[in-house]
Amino acid sequence: MSEKVLIFDTTLRDGEQSPGCSMNLQEKLKMAHQLERLNVDVIEAGFPIASDGDFEAVQATAAEIRQPIIAALARTNRQDIERAWEAIKNAAHPRIHTFIATSDIHLEFKLRKSRSEVLEQSIEAVRIARDLCSDVEFSAEDATRSDIDYLAEVFEAAIENGATTINIPDTVGYAIPQEYGPFVKELISKISNRDKARFSCHCHDDLGLAVANSLAGVESGCRQVECTVNGIGERAGNASLEEIVMTLRTRKDLLPYHTDIVTEEIYRSSRLVSNLTGAFVQANKAVVGKNAFAHEAGIHQDGMLKHARTYEIMTPQSVGIISSTLVMGKHSGRHALSKKYEELGYQLSKEELERAYFFFTKLADQKKEIYDEDLITIVQDGIKTIPDTYKINHVHAAGGNQGLSSAVVRLARNDETYVASAHGDGPVDAIYKAVDQITGLRGRLLDYSVNSVTRGKDALGEVFVHVRFNDRNYTAKAASVDILDASARAYVNAVNKALYEKKQDATGQRPESVSAEPQKIPHKATGS
Repeated sequence: MSEKVLIFDTTLRDGEQSPGCSMNLQEKLKMAHQLERLNVDVIEAGFPIASDGDFEAVQATAAEIRQPIIAALARTNRQDIERAWEAIKNAAHPRIHTFIATSDIHLEFKLRKSRSEVLEQSIEAVRIARDLCSDVEFSAEDATRSDIDYLAEVFEAAIENGATTINIPDTVGYAIPQEYGPFVKELISKISNRDKARFSCHCHDDLGLAVANSLAGVESGCRQVECTVNGIGERAGNASLEEIVMTLRTRKDLLPYHTDIVTEEIYRSSRLVSNLTGAFVQANKAVVGKNAFAHEAGIHQDGMLKHARTYEIMTPQSVGIISSTLVMGKHSGRHALSKKYEELGYQLSKEELERAYFFFTKLADQKKEIYDEDLITIVQDGIKTIPDTYKINHVHAAGGNQGLSSAVVRLARNDETYVASAHGDGPVDAIYKAVDQITGLRGRLLDYSVNSVTRGKDALGEVFVHVRFNDRNYTAKAASVDILDASARAYVNAVNKALYEKKQDATGQRPESVSAEPQKIPHKATGS
């Protein structure tokens, strides 16, 4: 039968100690309310003796948050403990959490106390706390580097004097799972009154093993796990709440334990922590990273489209994410591209898909991520209502503030290639003059605008031109990550429209249009 594991969230205490992650009173309350929605069992609201601001935040949390246990941290001295109690005494479910170091290295260099002195101080602190509050947690800082027999003696005395929860921290993240699990199991076995307390683990991530160690602790007898949202905390952080919870949920076959966490609130909690602290989650972070449910590789995307379980061991909805994401990039295949276009409302024929895929792969080589707007632009840019009389083979332009700009343009018409160069008031003007030389048309640019289709320095830019050839106006557009390329192609599209209308006029199907005749080509290179 599955046993419950309590989730002790210390985002507001240990998590907030992470450099740059401090929160003000209103921010802490906002986070506390979200933790209540997440349904954590314990919220460690802060360290009241640390400052007046911390005291007020713990006090306000205790007053407003009624469902979880509200814990306040205190060192093993009367002043700390009484200050902690003052902050949480109005909580629906208060807990005093008192701690002292027990490793010889801490005793010698930090506390400068003997083992017997620390034992007596621990006993006295638990007695004081228990006189004030029926729920007392006792922690032995740096437990994993402590002598196991001495640690068992301290814990046994703490339970005897009223501690209801015993915490076994790997404070400096030194342990590995094969060590921490057996250590916890042996330690608990040495405590004669172990049945009178719940055991808890609190692991840090200095070696990237906080979650693994916490799970090893659960398997060895701990029924409370201390963790933080996004794993924030001192140094490399704490065990990640979302990773622990989803591991227990996903691997019930090997871990017969459960939590009462409302997992659909996990992603919202993660985003709130990031927004409040500015400590943003790495893209490949398990469970809540932006790539956690994103798939770019063509083989993976194909599998996902056939059955999500081929590449996902949990659903994105289970943690509060709307859906998986097929990230369109250079590794994507035709199947995923076709599916994406269907989602965007486009039913592409086989030929249209091939054309879109060709331009998609070219664009994917130029930018890291392809957005929906890019895909729409690709397909819209590829819809041709008229034939291309001229196509751009090459465009190069140079400009600056030290003189005239210049451009070289190479256009293809049927099987022939034409090259021209020109100077202009800017690179775009120079390009358009070179195009005019080749086509024999003289365009007057009435309007020119550039719109960023997507985000980032590598964004796809869309250029719109409004050009007048003789007595008729033409509007055209083109898109590219290179604005000069888009500018050239937009202008050539307008040229093609003008030439198409001229041809139609010659057959009598349209009113009289552009009268310009192609002029002598400056440079001609057949087949090049």
